Amino acid sequence: MSWWWAGAVGAHKKRLDGEDAGPRTPVSVGLVIGVTGIVGNSLAEILPLPDTPGGPWKVYGVARRPRPNWNADHPVDYVQCDVSKPNDVKAKLAPLTDVTHIFYVTWTSKATESENCEANAAMLRNVLNAMIPNAPNLKHICLQTGGNHYLGPFDTWGKIQPHDSPFKEDMPRLNVQNFYYTMEDLMFKEVEKKEGMSWSVHRPDTILWFSPHSMINILASLCVYAAICKHEGMPLRFPGTKGAWNCLSTASDADLIAEQQIWAAVDPYARNQAFNINNGDVFKWKHLWKVLAENFGIEECGFQEKGERVSLREMMKGKSGVWNEIVKKHQLVPTKLEQVGVWWFVDAIFSGECMFGCMNKSKEHGFVGFRNSRNSLVTWIDKMKAYKIVP
Repeated sequence: MSWWWAGAVGAHKKRLDGEDAGPRTPVSVGLVIGVTGIVGNSLAEILPLPDTPGGPWKVYGVARRPRPNWNADHPVDYVQCDVSKPNDVKAKLAPLTDVTHIFYVTWTSKATESENCEANAAMLRNVLNAMIPNAPNLKHICLQTGGNHYLGPFDTWGKIQPHDSPFKEDMPRLNVQNFYYTMEDLMFKEVEKKEGMSWSVHRPDTILWFSPHSMINILASLCVYAAICKHEGMPLRFPGTKGAWNCLSTASDADLIAEQQIWAAVDPYARNQAFNINNGDVFKWKHLWKVLAENFGIEECGFQEKGERVSLREMMKGKSGVWNEIVKKHQLVPTKLEQVGVWWFVDAIFSGECMFGCMNKSKEHGFVGFRNSRNSLVTWIDKMKAYKIVP
């Protein structure tokens, strides 16, 4: 648990029991860009809690899609807006003049890294151009990037030498194009234009959460894979290398990432800093794989020692019809297999030895939140089932 989470949960329980005094005037106003994504949904859930630091919070949540049912119960002012379109951003975000904190937790993927740099910079620029001149009380911008800050973009994996793990925040940038670097530089430049405004950058490892609206959701992909194996009576084989099966790994719980961002947004000691964020423990996929199998009622599972590795992308070819059958049989939220199964990403994560960030800087600056990764895995699987995303 984080340094404040126990108190927040207790206060939330009192409110549900009717002991809270009622509405309070917001002290902080958060703008979550990407509110239906992995960390955006966690921010939408945590920020409005009574004891969240910097609160009471009023929250605007921005996403380009209509609001999904699994996000609808959060007390957030939902704004459907495509931040890649300057006119849409100007019309819908510029009027939000009471915003004090921006949580930027979205991104887009293009065919090349040059295109990624251009498209992601444009999205961030659109938001900052709308907010910085029009929100006089804007204090802080949280920018979420990730571990590829130290590894390089996905299309450079195996082609360049990454940093040695565990990664530390003061390591120099790699000599490659990286849209994370482009976004950081843009944010630094824009923050300088407004006196007193600060920033923070957050670099998670592999994130655990359940959103079907994510381009790199490993857990949703694994759960869909497990559901298909269960439906077809197949063993749950580990679709990775022996190195990935046996090495020490880390993960980043989406709620924990949100907690760190909120802490950085309101704690003066976290101003203008970049922080790694993971659960603070280590695990081996050889152990968590059994947990995944148990949660889907699959008895036979594990790593196949003999034979060549078969990628999950290859294993899932032609399975769209099977997934449609599963959705219909279990009355799940209607999704296409390509929406919930990001096979190339799972193959990339399970392609070799695991690498992860060091949490010392974050702890030294005052954030001591953590998660048990096994419990985190089970929690998010349960949520996926509860919201009828997987059976």
